[in-house]
Amino acid sequence: MKKLTMRQLLAVASMLFGMFFGAGNLIFPASMGQLAGSSVWLASAGLLITGVGLPLLGVAALGVSRADGLLELSSRVGRRYGLFFTCVLYLTIGPLFAIPRCATVSYTVGVQQLLPGADQRLALALFSLVFFGAVLFFSLRPGELLTWIGKVLNPLFLCFLAVLVVRALVSPLGAVSAAAPMGAYETDAFAAGFLEGYNTMDALAGLAFGIIVVDAIRRLGVTEPGQVAKSTVGAGVFSALLMGLIYVLVAVMAAQSRGLFEPAANGGEALAQIAQHYFGSAGALILAATVTVACLKTAVGLVTSCGETFVQMFPRGPRYPVWAVGFCLFSFAIANLGLDAILAWTAPVLMFLYPLSIVLILLTLFGGLFGNHRTVLAWTVGFTIPAAVLDLVCALPKDSAAARLLAPVAGLAQLLPLADKGFGWVVPALAGLLVGLVLAKRPRRTA
Repeated sequence: MKKLTMRQLLAVASMLFGMFFGAGNLIFPASMGQLAGSSVWLASAGLLITGVGLPLLGVAALGVSRADGLLELSSRVGRRYGLFFTCVLYLTIGPLFAIPRCATVSYTVGVQQLLPGADQRLALALFSLVFFGAVLFFSLRPGELLTWIGKVLNPLFLCFLAVLVVRALVSPLGAVSAAAPMGAYETDAFAAGFLEGYNTMDALAGLAFGIIVVDAIRRLGVTEPGQVAKSTVGAGVFSALLMGLIYVLVAVMAAQSRGLFEPAANGGEALAQIAQHYFGSAGALILAATVTVACLKTAVGLVTSCGETFVQMFPRGPRYPVWAVGFCLFSFAIANLGLDAILAWTAPVLMFLYPLSIVLILLTLFGGLFGNHRTVLAWTVGFTIPAAVLDLVCALPKDSAAARLLAPVAGLAQLLPLADKGFGWVVPALAGLLVGLVLAKRPRRTA
């Protein structure tokens, strides 16, 4: 049985880390750290499950299933569901939220801090116009430049981050124990951290892009499903350790910053404040430049992946260049809503998608126990969907018209066990699993 060599394993691990880790993976641990304060360790434990563990399980699930991508994997529940789930997931990690977030994170960490007295709306519009112009240019001309950026600027970004984190830990702005938890972190820091991990979108990315890692392992000669999954998880251990270490250190650094700063509106502002405090305007400028290039690379990859996926799903539809232009224009419009607005509306969608993703991942990994019976898949997902919709409604921005209109529906969600912690989907999913198992065991009637 063919196995990966250590060198091959490290190569796959490097690719896996590069796929999952972007600038967005920094702003959420930073925001969590500031709010969690003295509860940062418990909150970090929750974040590591959804921000590190689930993405690796998603990639492993694709390896075990032998599916040629997310559409085929999710279509095991049903063809229409597979198409719906794949479209919603790719739009979420694409032009609806993740791609616009690349531009707004770059702007918040960089330009906004350098132009405090400027018209921020106009500045954001001009910055995002240039940003998406560059994204479209590279998306239509993929080549060695993208690889060069990934190999040179990602390490540069991580090196600067390491310098910032070490400086913060050596000369902390305050004691973690002195920072009182705020908001949801006061009552249940673990659950709040767990839900914060949704914002990284990495579990969704694991399902969407995991086939790239699986294909890389298969091209290296590993074809047996169990060994593919084992190799994927083995490579993932290396990347997971690095990602987990970064998450925890950034969260601790942010918690310490409470000794000088009040919690920022978002993690991007928090990082910029900390960098400027330790290294002055030069440090803020370096952080802004490296984050912007990292986000640019990520956005190019997302536009390319989403465009190619929609061409495959709709072969009679527009060609790739049309999808790329459309995604960039739509992302430009969404980006100009601002980072806070994007984060506020991302949360409800993720509260809907993550339960469905978790259920799909777990049912795929343990499908051998029930013969991957479609009845089990369909009933479990079928029971999860309504509960996930209720979680979406509960997560709507409180001051929005949608939240006010659907307030009675949100009240129904509180009838579900664990709904107050954001896990109202768990019991319905288990109930659907039980019903599916019972029905799958019933003998078929013969004519």
